[in-house]
Amino acid sequence: MDIKIKFGQKVKELRLEKGLSQEAFAHLAELDRTYISSIEKGDRNVSITVIEKIATALDIEITKLFEWKKE
Repeated sequence: MDIKIKFGQKVKELRLEKGLSQEAFAHLAELDRTYISSIEKGDRNVSITVIEKIATALDIEITKLFEWKKE
């Protein structure tokens, strides 16, 4: 599976665990809701700056965004 898809799935999983809608999460991360949607679908190759915004909005360490099971 493509890393962009794995990353997007992890972002969505963590967002839902926090009980956040895409819109509320986008506001916290200072990103557009459509951008969040495209990340979660694996359509975006995000920058380290965006990764930091996502981690901050979720109140987690950046490394948690890259924790998934090997295939």
